[in-house]
Amino acid sequence: MRRLVVLRHAKSARPEGVTDHERPLAPRGRRDAPAAGRALAEADRLPDLALCSTAVRARRTWELAAAQWGTPPPVRHDPRLYHADVPELLDVVHGAPAEAGTLLLVGHNPGLEDLVLTLAGDGLDDTLDRVRATFPTSAIAVLSWRGAAWRDLTPGAALLTSLIVPRGGRRQPARDA
Repeated sequence: MRRLVVLRHAKSARPEGVTDHERPLAPRGRRDAPAAGRALAEADRLPDLALCSTAVRARRTWELAAAQWGTPPPVRHDPRLYHADVPELLDVVHGAPAEAGTLLLVGHNPGLEDLVLTLAGDGLDDTLDRVRATFPTSAIAVLSWRGAAWRDLTPGAALLTSLIVPRGGRRQPARDA
């Protein structure tokens, strides 16, 4: 069983004169990102490899989340994840090494939400409806599927097993299979 964990960056600030790529996290984002890391640890969904957008808000989300774990996995900062659409995101996922059983993507909407909805052929409980309604900052979607290699992941092939929305130490309960 392989898992794709999709983490939307935490809440960002919009300071005047700062490019979109360089936007930092807002105070709420600095609280929510560590909560995302704790939520992944509590749900036993720590990745073998993280692929992170090069945008400051995504990199900082990764740093704060990963700081919650004893030994963070390797991370690759990939510029293709910045404002990526579904085909670009799938290209990145398809290039992941086979030895990574659990892969984490840290990036941006609307691409991440669209990716989750594209890959999920089904979802446990109301997870799909919840993603369709909103995929807010710091949201974590966990998709599971059976496949030999990441390049084999196709639309509709995965099961959306949980959706977690951490908020400054509080989170919605995980709904896992």
